[in-house]
Amino acid sequence: METNPNELIDLVRLALREDGGDGDHSSLSCVPPEATKRARLLAKQDGILAGVAVALTIFKEVDASLAVEVLVQDGEPIRVGDVVLTVEGRAQSILRAERLVLNTMQRMSGIATYTRHMVELIADLPVKLLDTRKTTPNFRLFEKMATRIGGATNHRMGLYDMIMLKDNHIDYAGGIEAAITRARTYLQATGRNLRLEVEVRNLTEVEEVLRVGNVDIIMLDNFSLDDLREAVRRIDHRFETEASGNINEKTLRAVAETGVDGISSGALTHQIKSLDLSLKAY
Repeated sequence: METNPNELIDLVRLALREDGGDGDHSSLSCVPPEATKRARLLAKQDGILAGVAVALTIFKEVDASLAVEVLVQDGEPIRVGDVVLTVEGRAQSILRAERLVLNTMQRMSGIATYTRHMVELIADLPVKLLDTRKTTPNFRLFEKMATRIGGATNHRMGLYDMIMLKDNHIDYAGGIEAAITRARTYLQATGRNLRLEVEVRNLTEVEEVLRVGNVDIIMLDNFSLDDLREAVRRIDHRFETEASGNINEKTLRAVAETGVDGISSGALTHQIKSLDLSLKAY
């Protein structure tokens, strides 16, 4: 059966196969197969927890007889020393699952923590924080789960669920009008119902999109704050607006105050330090 990169269980199985190979020889060599033990997942840094649902899937896939008690749920704050969950059962199974659970939850929690911080910076404004496709190959599903847990809105999952005409598409197509026209023709010919977003680089291109129309979202890429405000004024709610480019915790608030509908930030996923967690026997 073909692996689906958008199915959590398929990704978990691939990761276990990558790590396990022909066997966990460290555990097999020194831990009796009948031994049953306990372990608990501990927070070693403050932050926002993410990945509990993935951890449960991992434990179940490794050994369905493992008993897991969840003490902190996805999206809840954790502090140093908090016990996130406990697991009990075959010692060899706990050891096999340990690193994949930690790697996944640490990265997801780091993303959720930073995302929550960013969301809180603009919580009082009518704007959405959006994630991007700047994700780790074969880990996108988990990273986008983490941004959602942190409070951001998932933008497109991949190339297949939206048409986004960026600068290279436009240049290759022969300009904004040609790109939009061809995209609409393609959607009609293939019977697909996908939203269409077009990237613009300056106010002149904003005017061209307004003239051509037939889009759902206008992405304002690397605009100055003054030009963002002017673009929002000119678009005047005829299309959704998205600001993009150099969005981080230092620039986010000022961009949000320009009146755009959404702000996309690759920093949510590609500049993240994992949150420190550990799985310890007790």
